[in-house]
Amino acid sequence: MYSGVSTASLFLREMNEDALTVLNGLGVRATEIFLTTLSEYTQEFAHLLASRKGNLRVNSVHVLNTQFEPQLFGGHPRAKKDAFDILDTAMSGAEVFGAKYYTFHGITRLKKNSVTRNFSELAQSMKEIDAACAKHGIKLCLENVHWAMYNAPGIFAGIREFFPDLMGVFDVKQARLSCYPYQMYIKEMEGRIAHVHLSDVDERGKICLPGKGIFDFEECLRHLKDAGFDGAALIEVYAGDYGDYTELKRSCDYLDEIIYKIG
Repeated sequence: MYSGVSTASLFLREMNEDALTVLNGLGVRATEIFLTTLSEYTQEFAHLLASRKGNLRVNSVHVLNTQFEPQLFGGHPRAKKDAFDILDTAMSGAEVFGAKYYTFHGITRLKKNSVTRNFSELAQSMKEIDAACAKHGIKLCLENVHWAMYNAPGIFAGIREFFPDLMGVFDVKQARLSCYPYQMYIKEMEGRIAHVHLSDVDERGKICLPGKGIFDFEECLRHLKDAGFDGAALIEVYAGDYGDYTELKRSCDYLDEIIYKIG
């Protein structure tokens, strides 16, 4: 297990390519690149990112999911084809800059019944999406997100019954927003967690960097270790949740100390 920082934490402070330069300069070990718009899915931009990452290990890629992910499950053949074309372009770029995992939200819950409870049907779609990612050496990973497909415990297990190779991403902030104990998500994804997204909260419930709030990270990381997790623990906060960039590195150091302590 090792710490890192998502480029999402620098969104609206730095462009993605410059965010990599900042994180590498800080001595951060790993990152997730959050591609934020269609023009960032190109091969040209991917090569720019690859040239800027330095010693950073690019663990995973994230996209602005509402641009095309819901349409991957759609019934309209043209819309679905276009969505898969965008997916292929994005994953082709991610292959260039070295991502191994794709943090995936899937269908958005904009309407009450926007996500089917037919797990067999969802699994078939997930297999198709996973196969498209695998062409580029990237593994599809479903993230728990309170406003998207995996918004409650039971969904990951339901899909995995028909898709045993499904991987997951645990996000502690999203678990909190879903109003379910985070331990339920970790238990459900046991043995299948590719990486995690971490953030802290202060006494008022405001998001802050790990180590700046009241959340018990030692307990959380022990739960993750017991669930067989040994990957990237990525800090994902918003641009206004911290001050100087050096705070990001100090937060990584805080997590690494706990990781070292629990072995």
